Amino acid sequence: MAVILTGVIRRRIGDHHLTSREHRKGPLLIALILVAAGIAGLVAAGAPRDVIAVEAAMLAGLLVMIPITRFWKISFHSGVAAGTVAVLTIVQGPWFLLGLPVVAVIGWSRVRLAHHTPAQVIAGAPVGALAVAATFLLTR
Repeated sequence: MAVILTGVIRRRIGDHHLTSREHRKGPLLIALILVAAGIAGLVAAGAPRDVIAVEAAMLAGLLVMIPITRFWKISFHSGVAAGTVAVLTIVQGPWFLLGLPVVAVIGWSRVRLAHHTPAQVIAGAPVGALAVAATFLLTR
């Protein structure tokens, strides 16, 4: 968020919602770099395997959703929310599926704020959940 706000203040980015496609490239590239650096730091520090797997899952979510958002504004918010529910369900059990209504509320808010269409939100949730869950399971 600091990167985005700095871009807005310097007038290189139109708004903090990154509504303009051409303004998404820099912040998303920086996000990829920071997440990769986070993984390297966690590995170097000897972090627990599940913690490293969560960070790797975050990276996978970005790698899957960034190419989509270059052409169509898929909802990262619903993807992250659904991915979070997926990982919590894998680690803690099926009770965490009770978090799915939170995913729906986040999606509703994105549509209500006119930042996404229903299709963008509906697509974001399974894309995010599948990318995150698959990567988490493969790397844990």
